[in-house]
Order: sequence, then C-alpha cells, then structure tokens
Amino acid sequence: MSNKPTKSKPLREPTELPPLLFQPLTPDRWADFKKLFGPRGACGGCWCMFLRLRRSQFNQQKGAKNRAAMKRIVQAEEVPGILAYAGSEPVGWCSVGPRETYPVLENSRVMKRLDDLPVWSVVCLFVAKAFRGKGVSVELLKAAADFARKRGGKIVEGYPVEPPRGKMPDPFVYTGSASAFRKAGFQECARRSETRPMMRLKIAD
Repeated sequence: MSNKPTKSKPLREPTELPPLLFQPLTPDRWADFKKLFGPRGACGGCWCMFLRLRRSQFNQQKGAKNRAAMKRIVQAEEVPGILAYAGSEPVGWCSVGPRETYPVLENSRVMKRLDDLPVWSVVCLFVAKAFRGKGVSVELLKAAADFARKRGGKIVEGYPVEPPRGKMPDPFVYTGSASAFRKAGFQECARRSETRPMMRLKIAD
C-alpha cells in the first residue's frame, strides 16, 4: 500500500449552475472557508482582511497572520460573511456586515458615507474558479441581503467595479461587478469614480 499523500481533486467546471446552499461562516465551517481560499488566502494573502485593517497593518500581516486574524473573528462568532455551497463543496464567499465592521471605508474618498442611515456593507465576493461567470455572485448577493435582513438590517450597500471597457482581471473585482449587483436588485446611488459606483438595496421599511 502506498503511503504517498493524495492530492485533492480540482473542482470540475459545471456546465450549468447547480443548486446552491448558503451558510454563515461559523467556527464549524472554518475548514471550508480555508479550503475555498486556498494557500494564497484568495489573493495575495488577504484572507478577507483588506478593509478591516489599516493598510500598514494589513501589509505587515499578509498571509498566515491575516488568516489567524480572520480565524479569531470567526471563533468569536462574529459571523463575517456567508459561504455558498454546491452540494458539500464550498464554492463562493461574500463578506457582509454593518458598515462599521470595515473601518477602511471611512477613509476612502470613493466609498465614504453617503448619509447617516445605518447600512450593511458587502465588501468582498470570491468564487471558486470553476464556478465563475455562472451567476454565483448574484446569488451570493441575494443571500447576503437576506442574511442582513434577518439580523435587522434595512439597507445593504456595495462598492462594485464597472470597467469602462473590457474585462478586468479577477483580483481587481473583489468587491463584485456592477452588473451582478444590478441583477441582484441593487441600484446605483452615487459614483465618485468612473469605475466604482456605490449601490444600495433597500431590504426593510
């Protein structure tokens, strides 16, 4: 019998989008989150900490330290977002929470507050490569809105990218595409940058 470790098989690209199940990222699902993000932490050691930390701190702890920081958040049961599953396989992620969760937003010229209304913010969408371009982001956005509504949210806000022409590389569209937000029912409410609209969805009166 061989003692060589077996490699996990890469996800096969589905011909059409299978039924998806959405679950909050709780401690018992940490292994699924880690599997989805892979050794690079989704992109460049981010581990979805980019808008949670000052830029200098983020750069100092790229990789393992960012992963540990996110794990502490999950273990504290703060629920930093939701996972999408195709069967038992984690295939997508959406970071969603009260805007105050992401202090970097307050220092952004493009994403600064529009008003004093309490909002929930969607700041990151990540989909497994085999499932990209199949509408997973749209379904994640709908699930994120439902997640916020069940926790008392009334408005969900996003900061997607809308390139003037062509397609941008995936790492630059981590906040989602404007077209996906529109398909999920969001409406543009401001645009301080040519390529970065601010979009909102009202989910409760």
